Amino acid sequence: MSNARPFRRGLFLAPFDELSDPLALVELAVAAEAAAWDGVFLWDHIVYRPPVRAVADPWVALSAIAAHTERLRLGPMVTPLSRRRVQKVARETVTLDRLSRGRLILGVGLGSSNTRELEPFGEVSDPRERARLLDEGLARLTSMWGGEFEPPPLQRPRIPVWVAARWPNRRPVARALVWDGIFPIELPGPGALAELAAEIARGRPPDAGPFDLVVEIEPGDDPGPWREAGATWVLTGFGRQPHVDEVRAAIAAGPA
Repeated sequence: MSNARPFRRGLFLAPFDELSDPLALVELAVAAEAAAWDGVFLWDHIVYRPPVRAVADPWVALSAIAAHTERLRLGPMVTPLSRRRVQKVARETVTLDRLSRGRLILGVGLGSSNTRELEPFGEVSDPRERARLLDEGLARLTSMWGGEFEPPPLQRPRIPVWVAARWPNRRPVARALVWDGIFPIELPGPGALAELAAEIARGRPPDAGPFDLVVEIEPGDDPGPWREAGATWVLTGFGRQPHVDEVRAAIAAGPA
């Protein structure tokens, strides 16, 4: 699968504990833009399992980041639509897309069932039902973006959608084929990404638009092998308890 999109580098931040301060997230995003990083993406959770305690709302934080940057792509990674009212998500995404002047990417998925944020709040926990609600929510969301709600998003034909998939599960891969990208989690290495890239190239129509392959690496890891395997975005992640100084150091080291 050829890279129809330019290769880009981003930060993948959990807004937890030290990074639950939205002002810290804004500071880091501004520094990342100045250091030539291409994007900042935030985990989307209500609560998380111990030892995590403090959690920030990613949508409010992303709005603040959008207002203080000019070039960075940004978005939630990932939002479980099964626990959201789609009409509210439609309003939030369009507002954020317009606030950022067309820089939003919407990451979606089923959501994790082991973070204590489903059953305690009355959310659907059955994976099959969450998958059904995800597909239904995406269909409704695009209808709202497409004219049911005003104003529309700035981006055309719509806000890009990336779908999360846990390797080696293939059902999310089939879902992602009709959208704009895939974020495979727990890949064993670049070889698995190359296998996935070939599968996606076979599954998408020849006239389909560009498609993003998004992977996460640790600070200091070489993004080169992932790029060679087909990645269009390589995100540097810092785990579930990120430290501000560690993120600052990665930003200063640059996106290369």
